[in-house]
Amino acid sequence: MNIMLFHSTYGLRPAVRAAAERLRAAGHEVWTPDLMEGRTFDTVEEGMAAQEEIGKDELLKRAVLAAAPYSERGLVYAGFSLGASIAQTLALGDEKAKGLLLLHGTSDLAPNASVDDLPVQLHVAEPDPFETEDWLGSWYLQMRRAGADVEVFRYAGAGHLYTDPDLPDHDAEAAEATWRVALGFLDSLDRPAQPAAR
Repeated sequence: MNIMLFHSTYGLRPAVRAAAERLRAAGHEVWTPDLMEGRTFDTVEEGMAAQEEIGKDELLKRAVLAAAPYSERGLVYAGFSLGASIAQTLALGDEKAKGLLLLHGTSDLAPNASVDDLPVQLHVAEPDPFETEDWLGSWYLQMRRAGADVEVFRYAGAGHLYTDPDLPDHDAEAAEATWRVALGFLDSLDRPAQPAAR
C-alpha cells in the first residue's frame, strides 16, 4: 500500500521514522511529511504551542500539499494523535483513499461527510484524556453514518501516545499489539476483494 503517515504535535520524531521503517519492511511505500518544518518538541505543551502558532489551516494546507503528488495512486492515510486528525480530514476528502489508520487520535467530521465503505481502524488508550468515552461514541456513530467501515481497538492503562518509546506514555505491550493488528489491517487492504459467495 501507499501510506501517507503524519506525525503528532511533537513533530517528526524518531518514533515516527521507526514506524515508517516498520511499515516499509512489511512491503509498503511510506511518506512522512514534516508539518513542523524540522522542529521537534520534548513536551506536549511545547508542541501544542507551536501548533497554535502555525495554525490549523496552515498545517492542513501543508498536509494536503504533501499528499497531493501521490493521491492518484490511492493512499492509505495514517497518523499519530494530531497527525491522525489530519489523516482523517484528508481521507474523508479524497475519493481515491484506500483506508484510514488512526493512532491515538480522531477529528471532527463535517456534517455532510460521505465515503464509500472506507476501511477505518482506530487504536487508542483506555482511558485517554484527549479521546473521551463520550467523544469516541459520538465519533464512531458519525463515521458509520458517513459510510466508513470502522474498527476500534482500546488499550487499558496505556498512555495517550503509547507507541512512542521515547515518551513517558510508552507501553511496549500495547504498542506491539497495535502494530500487529495495524499490519493485518493494511495487508487486508492490499488483497483483492473476494467475490460474494453464491
